[in-house]
Parts: sequence; structure tokens; C-alpha cells
Amino acid sequence: MRLFPPHPTFGHPLPQGEGNTNTMPLDKYRTKRDFNRTTEPAGDSDLSGKGAEAVRRFVIQKHHARTLHYDLRLEDDGVLKSWAVPKGPSLDPTEKHLAVAVEDHPLEYGDFEGSIPEGEYGAGKVIVWDKGTFEPVGEGESFSEMLARGTAKIRLCGEKLQGGFALVRTRWGGKDNNWLLIKEKDQHARPGYDVTREEPLSVLSGRDVDEVE
Repeated sequence: MRLFPPHPTFGHPLPQGEGNTNTMPLDKYRTKRDFNRTTEPAGDSDLSGKGAEAVRRFVIQKHHARTLHYDLRLEDDGVLKSWAVPKGPSLDPTEKHLAVAVEDHPLEYGDFEGSIPEGEYGAGKVIVWDKGTFEPVGEGESFSEMLARGTAKIRLCGEKLQGGFALVRTRWGGKDNNWLLIKEKDQHARPGYDVTREEPLSVLSGRDVDEVE
């Protein structure tokens, strides 16, 4: 199995929930950004606690900041729970890819493509590499409970990614925000296939990330 070490410079260093004394779920996201400069969405409202949606959305954004990485976002409790994945997702069940939990993002972020200006948090170019819906796969547990326990199984229905995946907290290096993203063995697994290399373009605009103005 290939296990990729943490990358020190991919642009999202803060763990999810660290030092969280704010009462609103998007406070951390908003305090990091100047919305007079960046076109990223501020989020129209804080929807946390509004209950589980019948259809949950997921998005993976390809983000060329200081280095190229991918951002996995899963809808839960009115926000997008988010992980930065330096090597991107894999369809090979033998690969375990680092996924670093970061701050929650607003639901509107799921459609964001654009260029974050220099000097802003996460400065660089962003495309929507994949999107669709997902279903938590648990036995009597909510998705939030699975995340709190440190093991969450999900089933994706996207344009590029389908089937079962697992998010497993590792606390690798003594950090609670380090997780692993692993493809499960099912009919959608493709050992040896590099999906990020073979399918590099946005599912919204058809652009690669460095074509973003």
C-alpha cells in the first residue's frame, strides 16, 4: 500500500475545530477571508442544526495554491465538511491518501470556480473537479457520529467517482486533523488507474485548473 506523507505547503494547515470558541459554524471560514477581495462565497446564512437533507451533496475541487491539491467537501448539518487531499482521490483500494481536515465551508462553495487573489488565504486557482451526491453508510449512526468516532464510510455518486470510500482518522504525527481517504473494493474500483491524471478537467466548465483566469 502507498501511504503519502503530509505535505507542508499545500495551503490548508489548520485542523477542523481547533480552538473553536465561536458559536456559528462558518466563523472560522469567514475570518480567514476578505470578501472585498476574493470572489469566494461568504455563505448566505448559517444553516447548522437544520437537520439532515434527503440528498447530500459532495464536491471535489482541484486547487492550485502553493502546490496542487484537491479539496473534498461533504454536506452535513448545513455546511460542507472539508478535507484537503494533497494527492487527490484514488480509485485503487490499495492506496491510502492523506486527507487533512480543515474548516467547514458554506454550501455555496460547492459551485465555486475562480482565482483567489495573492495575499488571501488559499491564494490560487480552483475548479470543480467532480461533484454529485453521497450517502453515509452506517449502522444506526449519523454521519456526524461517524466522523466523531473517526471512521466514516460513504457511497459517492459523482461524474468521476462512484462507489464506496472510507475516511479514517489516523492522528498520524500526533495531529487529530489527519485522516486517510481509501477507496473500497467494489465494482467501481480501478486498481492502477490514476483518475486525477487521466481525467483532469472541471465537470462544470471543461477547463483545467491553470486555465482559470
